Amino acid sequence: MKVREKFIIISILVLFAIGAIYLVWKPILWLLLLAGPLILMGIFDIIQKSHTIRRNFPVIGRFRYLLESIRPEIMQYFVETDTEGRPLNRILRSLIYRRAKGANDTEPFGTQKDLYHSGYEWMEHSMYAKHNPKEIGDFPRLLIGGKDCKQPYSSSLLNISAMSFGSLSNNAIMSLNKGAKMGNFAHNTGEGGISDHHLKYGGDLIWQIGTGYFGCRNEDGTFNDTTFAQNANRPEVKMIEIKLSQGAKPGHGGILPAIKNTEEIAKIRHIKPGVAVHSPPSHSAFSDPIQFMYFIKKLRDLSEGKPIGFKLCLGRKQEFMDFCEAMIHTGITPDFITVDGGEGGTGAAPIEFSNTMGMPLREGLIFVHDTLVGFGLRKDIKVIVAGRIITGFHMARAIALGADACNSARAMMLSIGCIQALQCNTNTCPVGVATQNKSLVKGLVVEDKAPRAKNFQAATIHSFLELVAAAGLDSPSELRREHISKRVGMYIVKTYDEIYPYMEENSLLRIDTIPDSYKKFFQLTRIMK
Repeated sequence: MKVREKFIIISILVLFAIGAIYLVWKPILWLLLLAGPLILMGIFDIIQKSHTIRRNFPVIGRFRYLLESIRPEIMQYFVETDTEGRPLNRILRSLIYRRAKGANDTEPFGTQKDLYHSGYEWMEHSMYAKHNPKEIGDFPRLLIGGKDCKQPYSSSLLNISAMSFGSLSNNAIMSLNKGAKMGNFAHNTGEGGISDHHLKYGGDLIWQIGTGYFGCRNEDGTFNDTTFAQNANRPEVKMIEIKLSQGAKPGHGGILPAIKNTEEIAKIRHIKPGVAVHSPPSHSAFSDPIQFMYFIKKLRDLSEGKPIGFKLCLGRKQEFMDFCEAMIHTGITPDFITVDGGEGGTGAAPIEFSNTMGMPLREGLIFVHDTLVGFGLRKDIKVIVAGRIITGFHMARAIALGADACNSARAMMLSIGCIQALQCNTNTCPVGVATQNKSLVKGLVVEDKAPRAKNFQAATIHSFLELVAAAGLDSPSELRREHISKRVGMYIVKTYDEIYPYMEENSLLRIDTIPDSYKKFFQLTRIMK
């Protein structure tokens, strides 16, 4: 006998039993308060047609959906080990929380990593290590601005990566911006435009311009020179970043769910409220590399010479080669390039794009850096990276591979209270970070969280400088690929310069010095003949 038939028989017997007992003992009717709802629930389960489990297993089938709804919490709190959590494991999350709170960030009893597992990486120290980070200068800065830049920016080596107001709550934006102000580092606005929450505390801003041109668009969604100039010349805006693609969903425009598109957000973005907003996958202001270079020049002129750069997750290598050739052809170069890895995170993305689209950070960074070196452009352009930059070692590895500075998004979110609940796309973030639900946002107190963002950034920079000092180096700029080793097999270890040999400067400008791995790109070149 199936569960459905058993439920029907048991329900009939219970009702008959209650009726029979009622003849001699009337208080038995109180039992209907318990039995009645269960029977009605079971009857509804049987007649509904949407859920097979509930139809075949009335009442008890509902427990499947209950357990499913709390599965993430069960996994995070009771099942996963310290090294298994995704996208950030418990070791990394705990480190962020402790550094944000200014607590002890040391670990007892040695590493939990398997040092003999393929993929393990380590940094080579020196017998002549520096005594402490102060010997190489505490909190070094990076000057960003090329030959055509009139207002270069002195940047921290670790800044807040792009996250829009809309994706994040107003209190989260204010916490990050106030923390940036307190710690003297920069806050990338994300493509959602500049809001009052970005401006309230006066933290340095990197204004990101996406394909939707939010904050500088006409009614038809095209770029508007006037509104761009108004925002670009705000004193808080230190640099402008053109977003070509992002690691979490390269080739796909940004997504703002309708439930997050409030009246306030719609006003900032110059769009209609209450509807889902999907940014176009590509820009309408340019359609080839030459036009893109002139667009960069246009933004630099409209912003009165502020640093202009672009962000991309590397896809087709040929297209980046075309960019470099366009720079040489026009004489126009960006002041910086932000390389986002395919492991980057976001509030909402199609799973196929998150899991299988876009080049991972290390490979993308190495190709961008080497290509710029090969074309003789690297000295004029700063390279910034983003994509799971959490610890001082992550910074050291990125800079050793060719970066000048780093951005971090998820670590900064965790520093102000994110618990990795993975509800960014549902507007139900329980800690008020990635939601527009006013009741949930109210729980995030800016005065408490802002110092935590500042503390985390400072502690991570400090740990990075300690690694640089341990390597015996005088400056972070001295980090090279040979300083990082990687186990590529059980008995095989290579340094990154062995895995990815250096590119000779200007080697891509002459046919006889082009590396074999690059020759195929020149056979396909369309811009310069």
